[in-house]
Amino acid sequence: MTAIALIRHAPTAWNDEGRIQGHSDIPLSPRGRALADEWAVPPELDGFAWVASPLARTRETAALLSGASECPTDPRLMEADWGDWEGRVLAELRAELGEVLARNEARGLDLQPPGGERPRDVRDRFAQWAAETAAAGTSTVAVAHNGVIRAAYSLATGWDMKDDMPDTLRWGAAHLFEAEASGAFAVVQLNIPLDAAIGERSPKARAP
Repeated sequence: MTAIALIRHAPTAWNDEGRIQGHSDIPLSPRGRALADEWAVPPELDGFAWVASPLARTRETAALLSGASECPTDPRLMEADWGDWEGRVLAELRAELGEVLARNEARGLDLQPPGGERPRDVRDRFAQWAAETAAAGTSTVAVAHNGVIRAAYSLATGWDMKDDMPDTLRWGAAHLFEAEASGAFAVVQLNIPLDAAIGERSPKARAP
């Protein structure tokens, strides 16, 4: 089994406004940058390799956490493509689309934004990446997105996204899983706090 830790990027202005980001390449906000600079890598992740989604918000977060100016990237770690809904606020979409959107949301893994991806598609590409990472045998931290972390949780637990997630996945935390080249994927520990690590080491003392 190979350890894989997932960390969500720090906030952007669109996060603060409640806008759907998807593939839109929104950088960290000043608040998000300052928050990520205060996070520290927990000791459970010492010695892990680092990789990020290619989007600016994940690359910035990875650089601030890892101390490296650039991390390798992989497009399979990108947020879901939300198509025509990118830049929109979910509450406004629900008011505009009403029952049509409610039926779409009830499809869980098969929710389909116009011109975008299903959560199932995100899970499939993440599963491919996780199996390849496991085959390489390198414990890895991936800085990714909420949709990717939800997809990983679904892969590990069988959650179909039709109901509320059984666990709460905290922002500002690492979520640790184990993967096998066969495709097996399991939860090890959720919500390892990044802020608690500051009490154990300087926030500037980054992992290699």
